[in-house]
Order: sequence, then structure tokens, then C-alpha cells
Amino acid sequence: MSGTVFDLAVVGAGPAGLSAAVVAAETGLRVALIDAGTQTGGQYWRHPDEHHLDAFAQPEHTGHHHWGHYRDLRDRLRRQVAAGRVDHRAGRQVWRTDGPGDAAAFLLRTTAVAGRDAVSPDERAIRARRVVLAPGAYDRQLPLPGWTLPGVMAAGGVQAMLKANQVRAGRRAVVAGTGPFLLSVAAGLARAGVEVVAVCEANALSRWAATPVRALQEPGKLLEGAGYAATFLRERIPLRTRSVVTRISGDGRVSHVTIGRVDAAGRVRLGSERTVEADLVALGWGFTPQLELVVGIGARTRVDVDGSLVAVVDDDQRTSVPGVYAAGEATGIGGAVQSCAEGELAALAAAIDAGFGVPSARARGLRRRIARGRRFAVGMHRASPIPAAWSTWLEDDTLVCRCEEVPVSAVRRTVGDLAADDARDVRVTARPGMGMCQGRVCGFALSCLVSEQTGRPAGSADLEPLVRRPVGTPIRVADIAALAPAAAPVAPADPDDPVAPAGVAPADLAALGKESS
Repeated sequence: MSGTVFDLAVVGAGPAGLSAAVVAAETGLRVALIDAGTQTGGQYWRHPDEHHLDAFAQPEHTGHHHWGHYRDLRDRLRRQVAAGRVDHRAGRQVWRTDGPGDAAAFLLRTTAVAGRDAVSPDERAIRARRVVLAPGAYDRQLPLPGWTLPGVMAAGGVQAMLKANQVRAGRRAVVAGTGPFLLSVAAGLARAGVEVVAVCEANALSRWAATPVRALQEPGKLLEGAGYAATFLRERIPLRTRSVVTRISGDGRVSHVTIGRVDAAGRVRLGSERTVEADLVALGWGFTPQLELVVGIGARTRVDVDGSLVAVVDDDQRTSVPGVYAAGEATGIGGAVQSCAEGELAALAAAIDAGFGVPSARARGLRRRIARGRRFAVGMHRASPIPAAWSTWLEDDTLVCRCEEVPVSAVRRTVGDLAADDARDVRVTARPGMGMCQGRVCGFALSCLVSEQTGRPAGSADLEPLVRRPVGTPIRVADIAALAPAAAPVAPADPDDPVAPAGVAPADLAALGKESS
């Protein structure tokens, strides 16, 4: 299998990647599907262990939307795997993608996810003539006093526990942030028996009235919203608009949450704060696309309406790198239905580029569907922005980077006293984003704080350094060692030069280190 060159490699098995892999295989391409999950579905369709469903009290579809579509995709994938047209590499992460070069094939270097057995050196590398990147996204977070206490979780993490394990993360919850996702999380918690003390939406719902045409682009979303409203009424969940969590406190874990009313800019109104008891706080400020592989391969990016860095694609999901396509949240946060359509269109574009005949009417229909979804996404982002004055909630000792324990005062001091004028300068000087998560949690907040201090909005050139990593995910030392063929140690020509590890070619080390400066 190590010598196989696939027609297409798909990275990610969420809505976009799963759709891309299935459609590409059905079109006739030989596909490698690589995903960190042991089951397909990604974060959106995360569900209980399919081999032990009898161990769970509720059916696997509990809490899901569009489950019928997922089951159809899953069944179609299984048929393609059985027919030998899809090689599904589960429990694997791509940590680097190299361009085709002389071999006319991309090289995707993979590693086993934590807790999984390491794979053989021959299986670590996957070669493909074309690549669809569908890496998904992760929860966007903003720091606030007390957010590092146990019991404070990302809203997506709370929902993942419900979907995959049917486990409640607490008994009394406050759900806070902005955007429709808060409603989904709160409704799921309530249905699971959690008392939802409050749902704090930072923006006014009237903001949706500013873009009524965009809101009507997705009637299915309106039906979902009606379902959430019914749950809120039935469970008596209080929805507090123009409200935010300003402080979380407790001795060893969350016990009290302070909630305050804010103005249109996000400044807390004097005398509006009150404290409620809770043992769980679910925070969600939208999502951040996972762009390590997109930036690493050299594809162009732009800043989207919500301030996220996203991949630039044409009308058929092609990136600026020939042979590389992007689909799903990597091109802009738009939801599962949008991601499915983008994944399918990317697969059709790859098939066309490979010389396979594809009905043009099918592609045209997908383009119209995607355009409609993007119009809705723009309206959603404009109705649910990050409050402009969110940094006024912070105190000097509030941690921006929890990995490296960097407080907000250090970030502001680095900009004000040391004249650091972009997020990268602050990162290398004060070390926010230099810990285990490599800025995945704090990167957005850091860029916002630096922009506020400098008075200069962050562009793609400012945000790309926060996600540019020669090693896109934590890997084993054995994965580095496997880069080189079995050979004698490479000795340096000059004794003062750094010595390459035994058996590792200098060119491979140079490739890994060229972006670190």
C-alpha cells in the first residue's frame, strides 16, 4: 500500500470531507480519506461508539440535525470502502503536506492520534495527485476573569460530551457568548436534565432584522430556531440578550457567575451586574477555521466577515495551489449543510480536473446552493459579531494565554512599551500562543488585543503567522526519524555546524525549519 498513489486524498471526515470522499469515489476516483476521529462525522455528527451502542441510554442520533443525511453518507462510504475505491485511514492526523514536485503527487505525512498505536513507517506517508482539505474548525474563545477555572468549557466541548458520551458536564449551567450555536447547546443541556440558569447572548436579536433577506436564505435554520424556542419555553430557559458573563468565580471550580447587561459596543452598563450560582459555564463566540494545512501548503487566505482567516477558493472550491481544494469551515463558517455542498463540489472539481466526465447541471446546482448558504452566513456573522469593547471586561491579571500563563497586562505592555506592532511580535516577545495549543485557543483574542492597541485592523498577513506551523499537529519523535531513509548518520562539513540527527537528511530538516524564523 505504501507505493499507492491515490487520485485524491481527503483530509477530514466531517460533513465536508465525508461528502467529498463519497462523491469522488462514486465518480470513479481512487480516494484516501484521512481523519483524526475513529468514526466519521466530525464534530457536527459526533456520536457514541458504533460498536457499543447498547451501552448508551439514548439512540446515537440524539441531539442531531440532518442525521438521515449523515447515515446515507456513512452507508455510501462503507460501500466504497468495501469496493476498494476508498482507503479510510481513521485515527490519523496529517501534520504536513508537501507539494507534488517531480513526483507529480502530493505527499501527506501523517501520525497516529494520541492514545492510538503508532503506524508503520510505510503507512505514515500518503501520496495523492490531488488533495481536498476539509479540516473543520474549533471553538473561538475570549478570555475573561475566571475563565481558567474547572467547570468552564467551550460550548462545543459541552455539546461533544452530550453527543459522543451522553454525559452532562454539570448540573446548573450558564451558556454565554454570541450566535445561534448557543441555542443548540442550551437546548441539548436542558433535554439532558441540566438546569440552564441563563443563556447570555451578547447581541440584540434585532440585529437579524438588519439583514432579513439573508436570514431567509436558509429556511431550515428558521425551523431549527423554532424548535429551540419551543424547548426554551417548555424548559423555562431564560434568554438574556445584550448580556455577557463578566466574571467567573469559585474555590477550586466554578460556583458563581456574574452576568451584566451591555450596550451595543459591549460595555457593561453600570449597576446591571448580578451573580447566579452555577457549576458549569459554556462559552461560545463562534468558530475559528483550522487552517494549519491550508497555510502550510501555501494557499492564499483572506479575512472573512467574522474576522476569521479563511482559505480563498474559486467557484468550484479550488485554492490558489493547483491540485488543492478546500471545503467546509476552512472557507468560512457556514454550517453543516453548506459544508456538505462544498465538499461535494470540491470532489466534482477534482474529478473534472482528473479528466472524468461530470454532469454540469449537478455542479451548477451546488454552486447555487453554496452561494445561498454564504449569503446566510454573512447575515449570521453581521447579526452576531464579537462586541467591539469586549476587552473592557478584562482585568490586568486576566490570562490571555492559559498555556504560558500570559496576562493581558503583558500583552498591552509589549505593544505599548516595546513597540511590538503585530500579533507575531507580541507572541515571540511575551510568549502568548507559544504553549501546547500553539495559539489555537488564544490566537484570535491576541490578534484583537494587538489591533486595539495599535489601531490597525488585522489582515491576512497578520493572522497567517499565528497558524503557520511546519509541524501542524503534535507528533512522535519516530515520525521525524522516519523522514529519512535508513542511512549512516550525516556528518556536518564544519564541526561548528549543527549536527543532523542520525539518518535524517539535512534537506528534510531544512524543510521543517524554514518557516520557524
